[in-house]
Parts: sequence; structure tokens; C-alpha cells
Amino acid sequence: MRYHNITKDDMLNGDGLRVVLWVAGCNHCCKECQNPITWDPDGGLLFDESAKQEIFEQLEKPYISGITFSGGDPMHPVNRADVRDLMSEIREKYPTKTIWMYTGDSWEDICDLPVMQYVDVVVDGEFHVEEKDVKLLWKGSKNQRVIDVKKTLASDHRRVPVLHCGDYA
Repeated sequence: MRYHNITKDDMLNGDGLRVVLWVAGCNHCCKECQNPITWDPDGGLLFDESAKQEIFEQLEKPYISGITFSGGDPMHPVNRADVRDLMSEIREKYPTKTIWMYTGDSWEDICDLPVMQYVDVVVDGEFHVEEKDVKLLWKGSKNQRVIDVKKTLASDHRRVPVLHCGDYA
């Protein structure tokens, strides 16, 4: 896996103060994407032990709520296995920290993936510039959904997403 940045004390990409991992690789290539530099899966830096330790140092801080995976797209085929493994390790080491993920994929396409067992909240869907609204919380366009993964997976209808905090649409 490759990445472009690790953001510390982030307040925009999930609930509370977070550390954000911006992975490389995205097939969605949304019009007016805020991070087109992250589309190339071969771009950025190799995610190595040093980068992992940088994330863990942030997660050690009691005021950090958790980690957000963004990009690029953490669900890009080149990222899926490494993202799943890192989430698994984070869940084991930091069970009280939340894991958020942004993906251009729809919930219906990813809900059965093994990685979802580690995710607390997913913001799904491609960014649509025609539906852009800067007043939306945690998402860029109205078509995107902020999904409570744990509640959704626990429901009888796991393909019907339960929105996080009413989604603040």
C-alpha cells in the first residue's frame, strides 16, 4: 500500500479529533475531486513500519478519537488487503478508538467485505459536484451517506444502511 499523507488532530474527517491516513489509488476519479493527486496507486510513499508507528503514536493520545482512512480510496483493489490488516491491528491495539473510512464505492458493493467488521462508520459514494454542499457534515455531496456500520451489520437488513447520527443531510 502507498499513501500521500498522515494528518494529525483532524476535525473534518469524522467525529472528534482524528488521525487520517490518505492512501494512494482511486478508480472513481470524481469530477472536481479535492485530492486528484491520490488517484495513482503508484503515487505517494510506501506505507512502511515508520508510517504505521506514526499512526500508532497518534492513537496513543487519549484525546484522539480514532483513525480515518481516506484517499484516494481505501477500497481500491491495491489497498484492500493492507487496509484490512492495518484496521485489524488497530482494532486489537486500540479497541476504544473508532475507525472511519471514506470510499467512492457504494455500501451495497462493500458491505460483505471482511474489512467492514473493523469499520465503525463509512462515508460511501462518489463525490458528485452537481450535489456539492459545503454545509454537509463529513461528506462533500448530498448523494453520499454517513453509515453506522456496526448498527447496519447488526440489523436484519444489512444491505439497508443505518445512517450515523441521522447523517446530517
